Amino acid sequence: MENQKKMLTVFTPAYNRAHTIGRTYESLCRQTCKDFCWLIVDDGSSDNTHELVEEWIVENKIPIRYIYQENQGMHGAHNTAYANIDTELNTCIDSDDWMPDDAVENIVNFWRKYGGEQYAGIIGLDQTADGKIIGSRFPEGMKSTTHQAYYEGGGIGDKKMVYRTDVVRQYPDYPLFEGERYVGLAYKYMLIDQDYEVLTLNKPLVVVDYQPEGSSYNMFKQYWNNPQGFAFYRKTEMLATKSLKRRLRVCTHYVSSSIISRNWHFIQESPCKLLTILTIPSGIALYLIIRHKVKHNQALNFRSKRRLTSRVDGNKNQTNLKK
Repeated sequence: MENQKKMLTVFTPAYNRAHTIGRTYESLCRQTCKDFCWLIVDDGSSDNTHELVEEWIVENKIPIRYIYQENQGMHGAHNTAYANIDTELNTCIDSDDWMPDDAVENIVNFWRKYGGEQYAGIIGLDQTADGKIIGSRFPEGMKSTTHQAYYEGGGIGDKKMVYRTDVVRQYPDYPLFEGERYVGLAYKYMLIDQDYEVLTLNKPLVVVDYQPEGSSYNMFKQYWNNPQGFAFYRKTEMLATKSLKRRLRVCTHYVSSSIISRNWHFIQESPCKLLTILTIPSGIALYLIIRHKVKHNQALNFRSKRRLTSRVDGNKNQTNLKK
């Protein structure tokens, strides 16, 4: 079956996840609807990911495309995926996560029934391995929303985005910063929010499994190691958010990231100069906290991580605006 005949591309960025990506593969083989193909973007793995994928391609249970690239980080893998997807819809399933057996069926049937040019795609639910929905369900009567409006309206928890491929390609790629490997994936979501809403689907589309060494689990290290990427992200969010409280928090993070990167022109570069000046004290305080955490190698505990991924940056499955 040719990829062009499929409705959905499930794409998976992979970096040294040979020990977990098999669950992703098995869940895709179990899908009750086969109207999808699987695109794996290997972001510079040094384990046996390539060998595993070669075996699965030979098995020919599902259509698989494999692309290897030098390590660029999750956002770089997303750039590559979006450049190579040729189906109407796409969604990212991380290499440590998997899909419920009816996820593709729910996506395809829902889009065929309700989808249209006025929508960028679908926002669905995340769940844990024991079947618990992460965060809140969508309110009854909410047919569509924007990614940002949902969270600023009180929604919580990681959510799974399914986007129209032609919509995603209307917006700039994630920028790559030398020596860094992280830009919040919700950067694109914020841009899309300015022009489109997404349909709400109150069904789980992914089962998530946060890895202790994963990026969402070690956010303090991410802050420290990728300050240019975070500062870029914060500047975008300053303009996108409609919440003054949120904008103040974003400016605090922007100041902190600017200090880490030793960018002393951050006030001139800020789209919200007055608020940035006002948050310099809190930004310095956050910088000191991050430095202390990194120095003492203190990873976020699970509860803190879950709160951050659902209200801060959209790091786990790239569904939220904040971190």
